Amino acid sequence: MGQKAFYYDMKKCAGCHACQVACRDRNALYNVGEIFRKVDIYEGGKYPKPWMYILSVACNHCARPACVGACPTGAMYKDAETGLVLHDDELCIGCGSCVQACPYHEPILMEKEGKTVAAKCDGCYALVKEGKNPVCVDACNSRVLEFGEMTDIMKAHPDAVQNIKVLPDASETVPAFFIDPTPEAVNEEPTQVF
Repeated sequence: MGQKAFYYDMKKCAGCHACQVACRDRNALYNVGEIFRKVDIYEGGKYPKPWMYILSVACNHCARPACVGACPTGAMYKDAETGLVLHDDELCIGCGSCVQACPYHEPILMEKEGKTVAAKCDGCYALVKEGKNPVCVDACNSRVLEFGEMTDIMKAHPDAVQNIKVLPDASETVPAFFIDPTPEAVNEEPTQVF
């Protein structure tokens, strides 16, 4: 089994939201609350040493996804070839078990064709099967997002981390998401989120 992964260079992110907009457009997410990729700003510190950082995150396509384990119908599953966590709307009963189980709060419940179903980032699976990047990666003006085989991402960015203060401990789900963090993201608790 392969495992695709995302890399994010937090130190260079401008917070422009281009990745989020591209994702919303690709997935026709037009209603309030329908977001698969989130861009959040965290800040803290005090004068004369305030700090802030930006975090762009979507589904982490975990090695041990809690959402897959919680799904009673098999609607949430892991693709054997890419390692991406995918969703089958036909099998979904809209129970929200995956939503409750995900420590990253990534799946959401939404209406599709008159039925409530879970939905989330699929890593732009159709594009990936064509050898292309997810739209969020190509939309990034600062080129802070990368996507590829997890082993290649880890080799290219050996100092990248999976644990920062605002994310849950990565040891349980083993996310396929690697971050080049600011020191504050690793060491400080934020005081405000935008």
